[in-house]
Amino acid sequence: MTGLLVTVAPTGAETAKEDCPQLPTTLEELVVTAVECEEAGARMIHVHIRDDDHAPTLDLGRLTDTVDALHEKTELIVQLSTGGSVHDPLDKRLKVLDAGPDSCSLTMGTTNFGDDVFSNPWPFITELYQLTQERGVVPEFELFDLGHVAALQRLLGKYGLPAGGKVHVDFVMGVPGGMPGTSAALVAAVAALPAEVTSWSATGIGRSTLPVMLTSLAMGGHLRVGMEDVLTLAKGVPVDANRQLVERAVEAAAVAQREPMSTDEAWSLLGLKR
Repeated sequence: MTGLLVTVAPTGAETAKEDCPQLPTTLEELVVTAVECEEAGARMIHVHIRDDDHAPTLDLGRLTDTVDALHEKTELIVQLSTGGSVHDPLDKRLKVLDAGPDSCSLTMGTTNFGDDVFSNPWPFITELYQLTQERGVVPEFELFDLGHVAALQRLLGKYGLPAGGKVHVDFVMGVPGGMPGTSAALVAAVAALPAEVTSWSATGIGRSTLPVMLTSLAMGGHLRVGMEDVLTLAKGVPVDANRQLVERAVEAAAVAQREPMSTDEAWSLLGLKR
């Protein structure tokens, strides 16, 4: 068993502020959340941002200000989402890298996303990947289905390793339209990973949060938690702050005799230099 990398995904693009007032949607709220989650054991933050009306946005100025503020106040690895919302055009999603993140998400295929379609055509994937290599931004390959694992193998075979030489993936499980959030699905997905993968984490959406978390811990994987992915601690018990989800992950890891990585260990795991 290795040390544990906890990534917090505090906001996402789906939940409305009016439905969940405690969701961190302003820059000030996001920075406070980041500081709290770092103190609780998180070492990376997966960032979506909102505009003044709390709607998802990929505004480059806001993205840049967010990256700068998080770097100023924390030592977290700042990972920007290149997925945005399912309605964002591909050209705007490519420009996310202009904000200068340490890392970015890179989803390895199109998937049904509830009633919507999360579009990631192959030409977009390859263009984004080559941009990450040129800019020195480390991608986290997001895998929503087994077909995405095969696409990752194809991508690495054609374009080589990412910046930093490490290959980190995150299984996003339990999305309606993607792979189920079950132990059996995670075991199958991990078994299919190409040999180039050096680390992996798992995310369980909604009620799949706990089974995915416990299976990942048992298998030596890492975790992504946060209010992007789940809004309750138990049936009828809402999450008040992202910190609670990080704390729960750290407590579960302690039972598995795993401790959160140090800041230096986390940066090294992804091939990043501070």
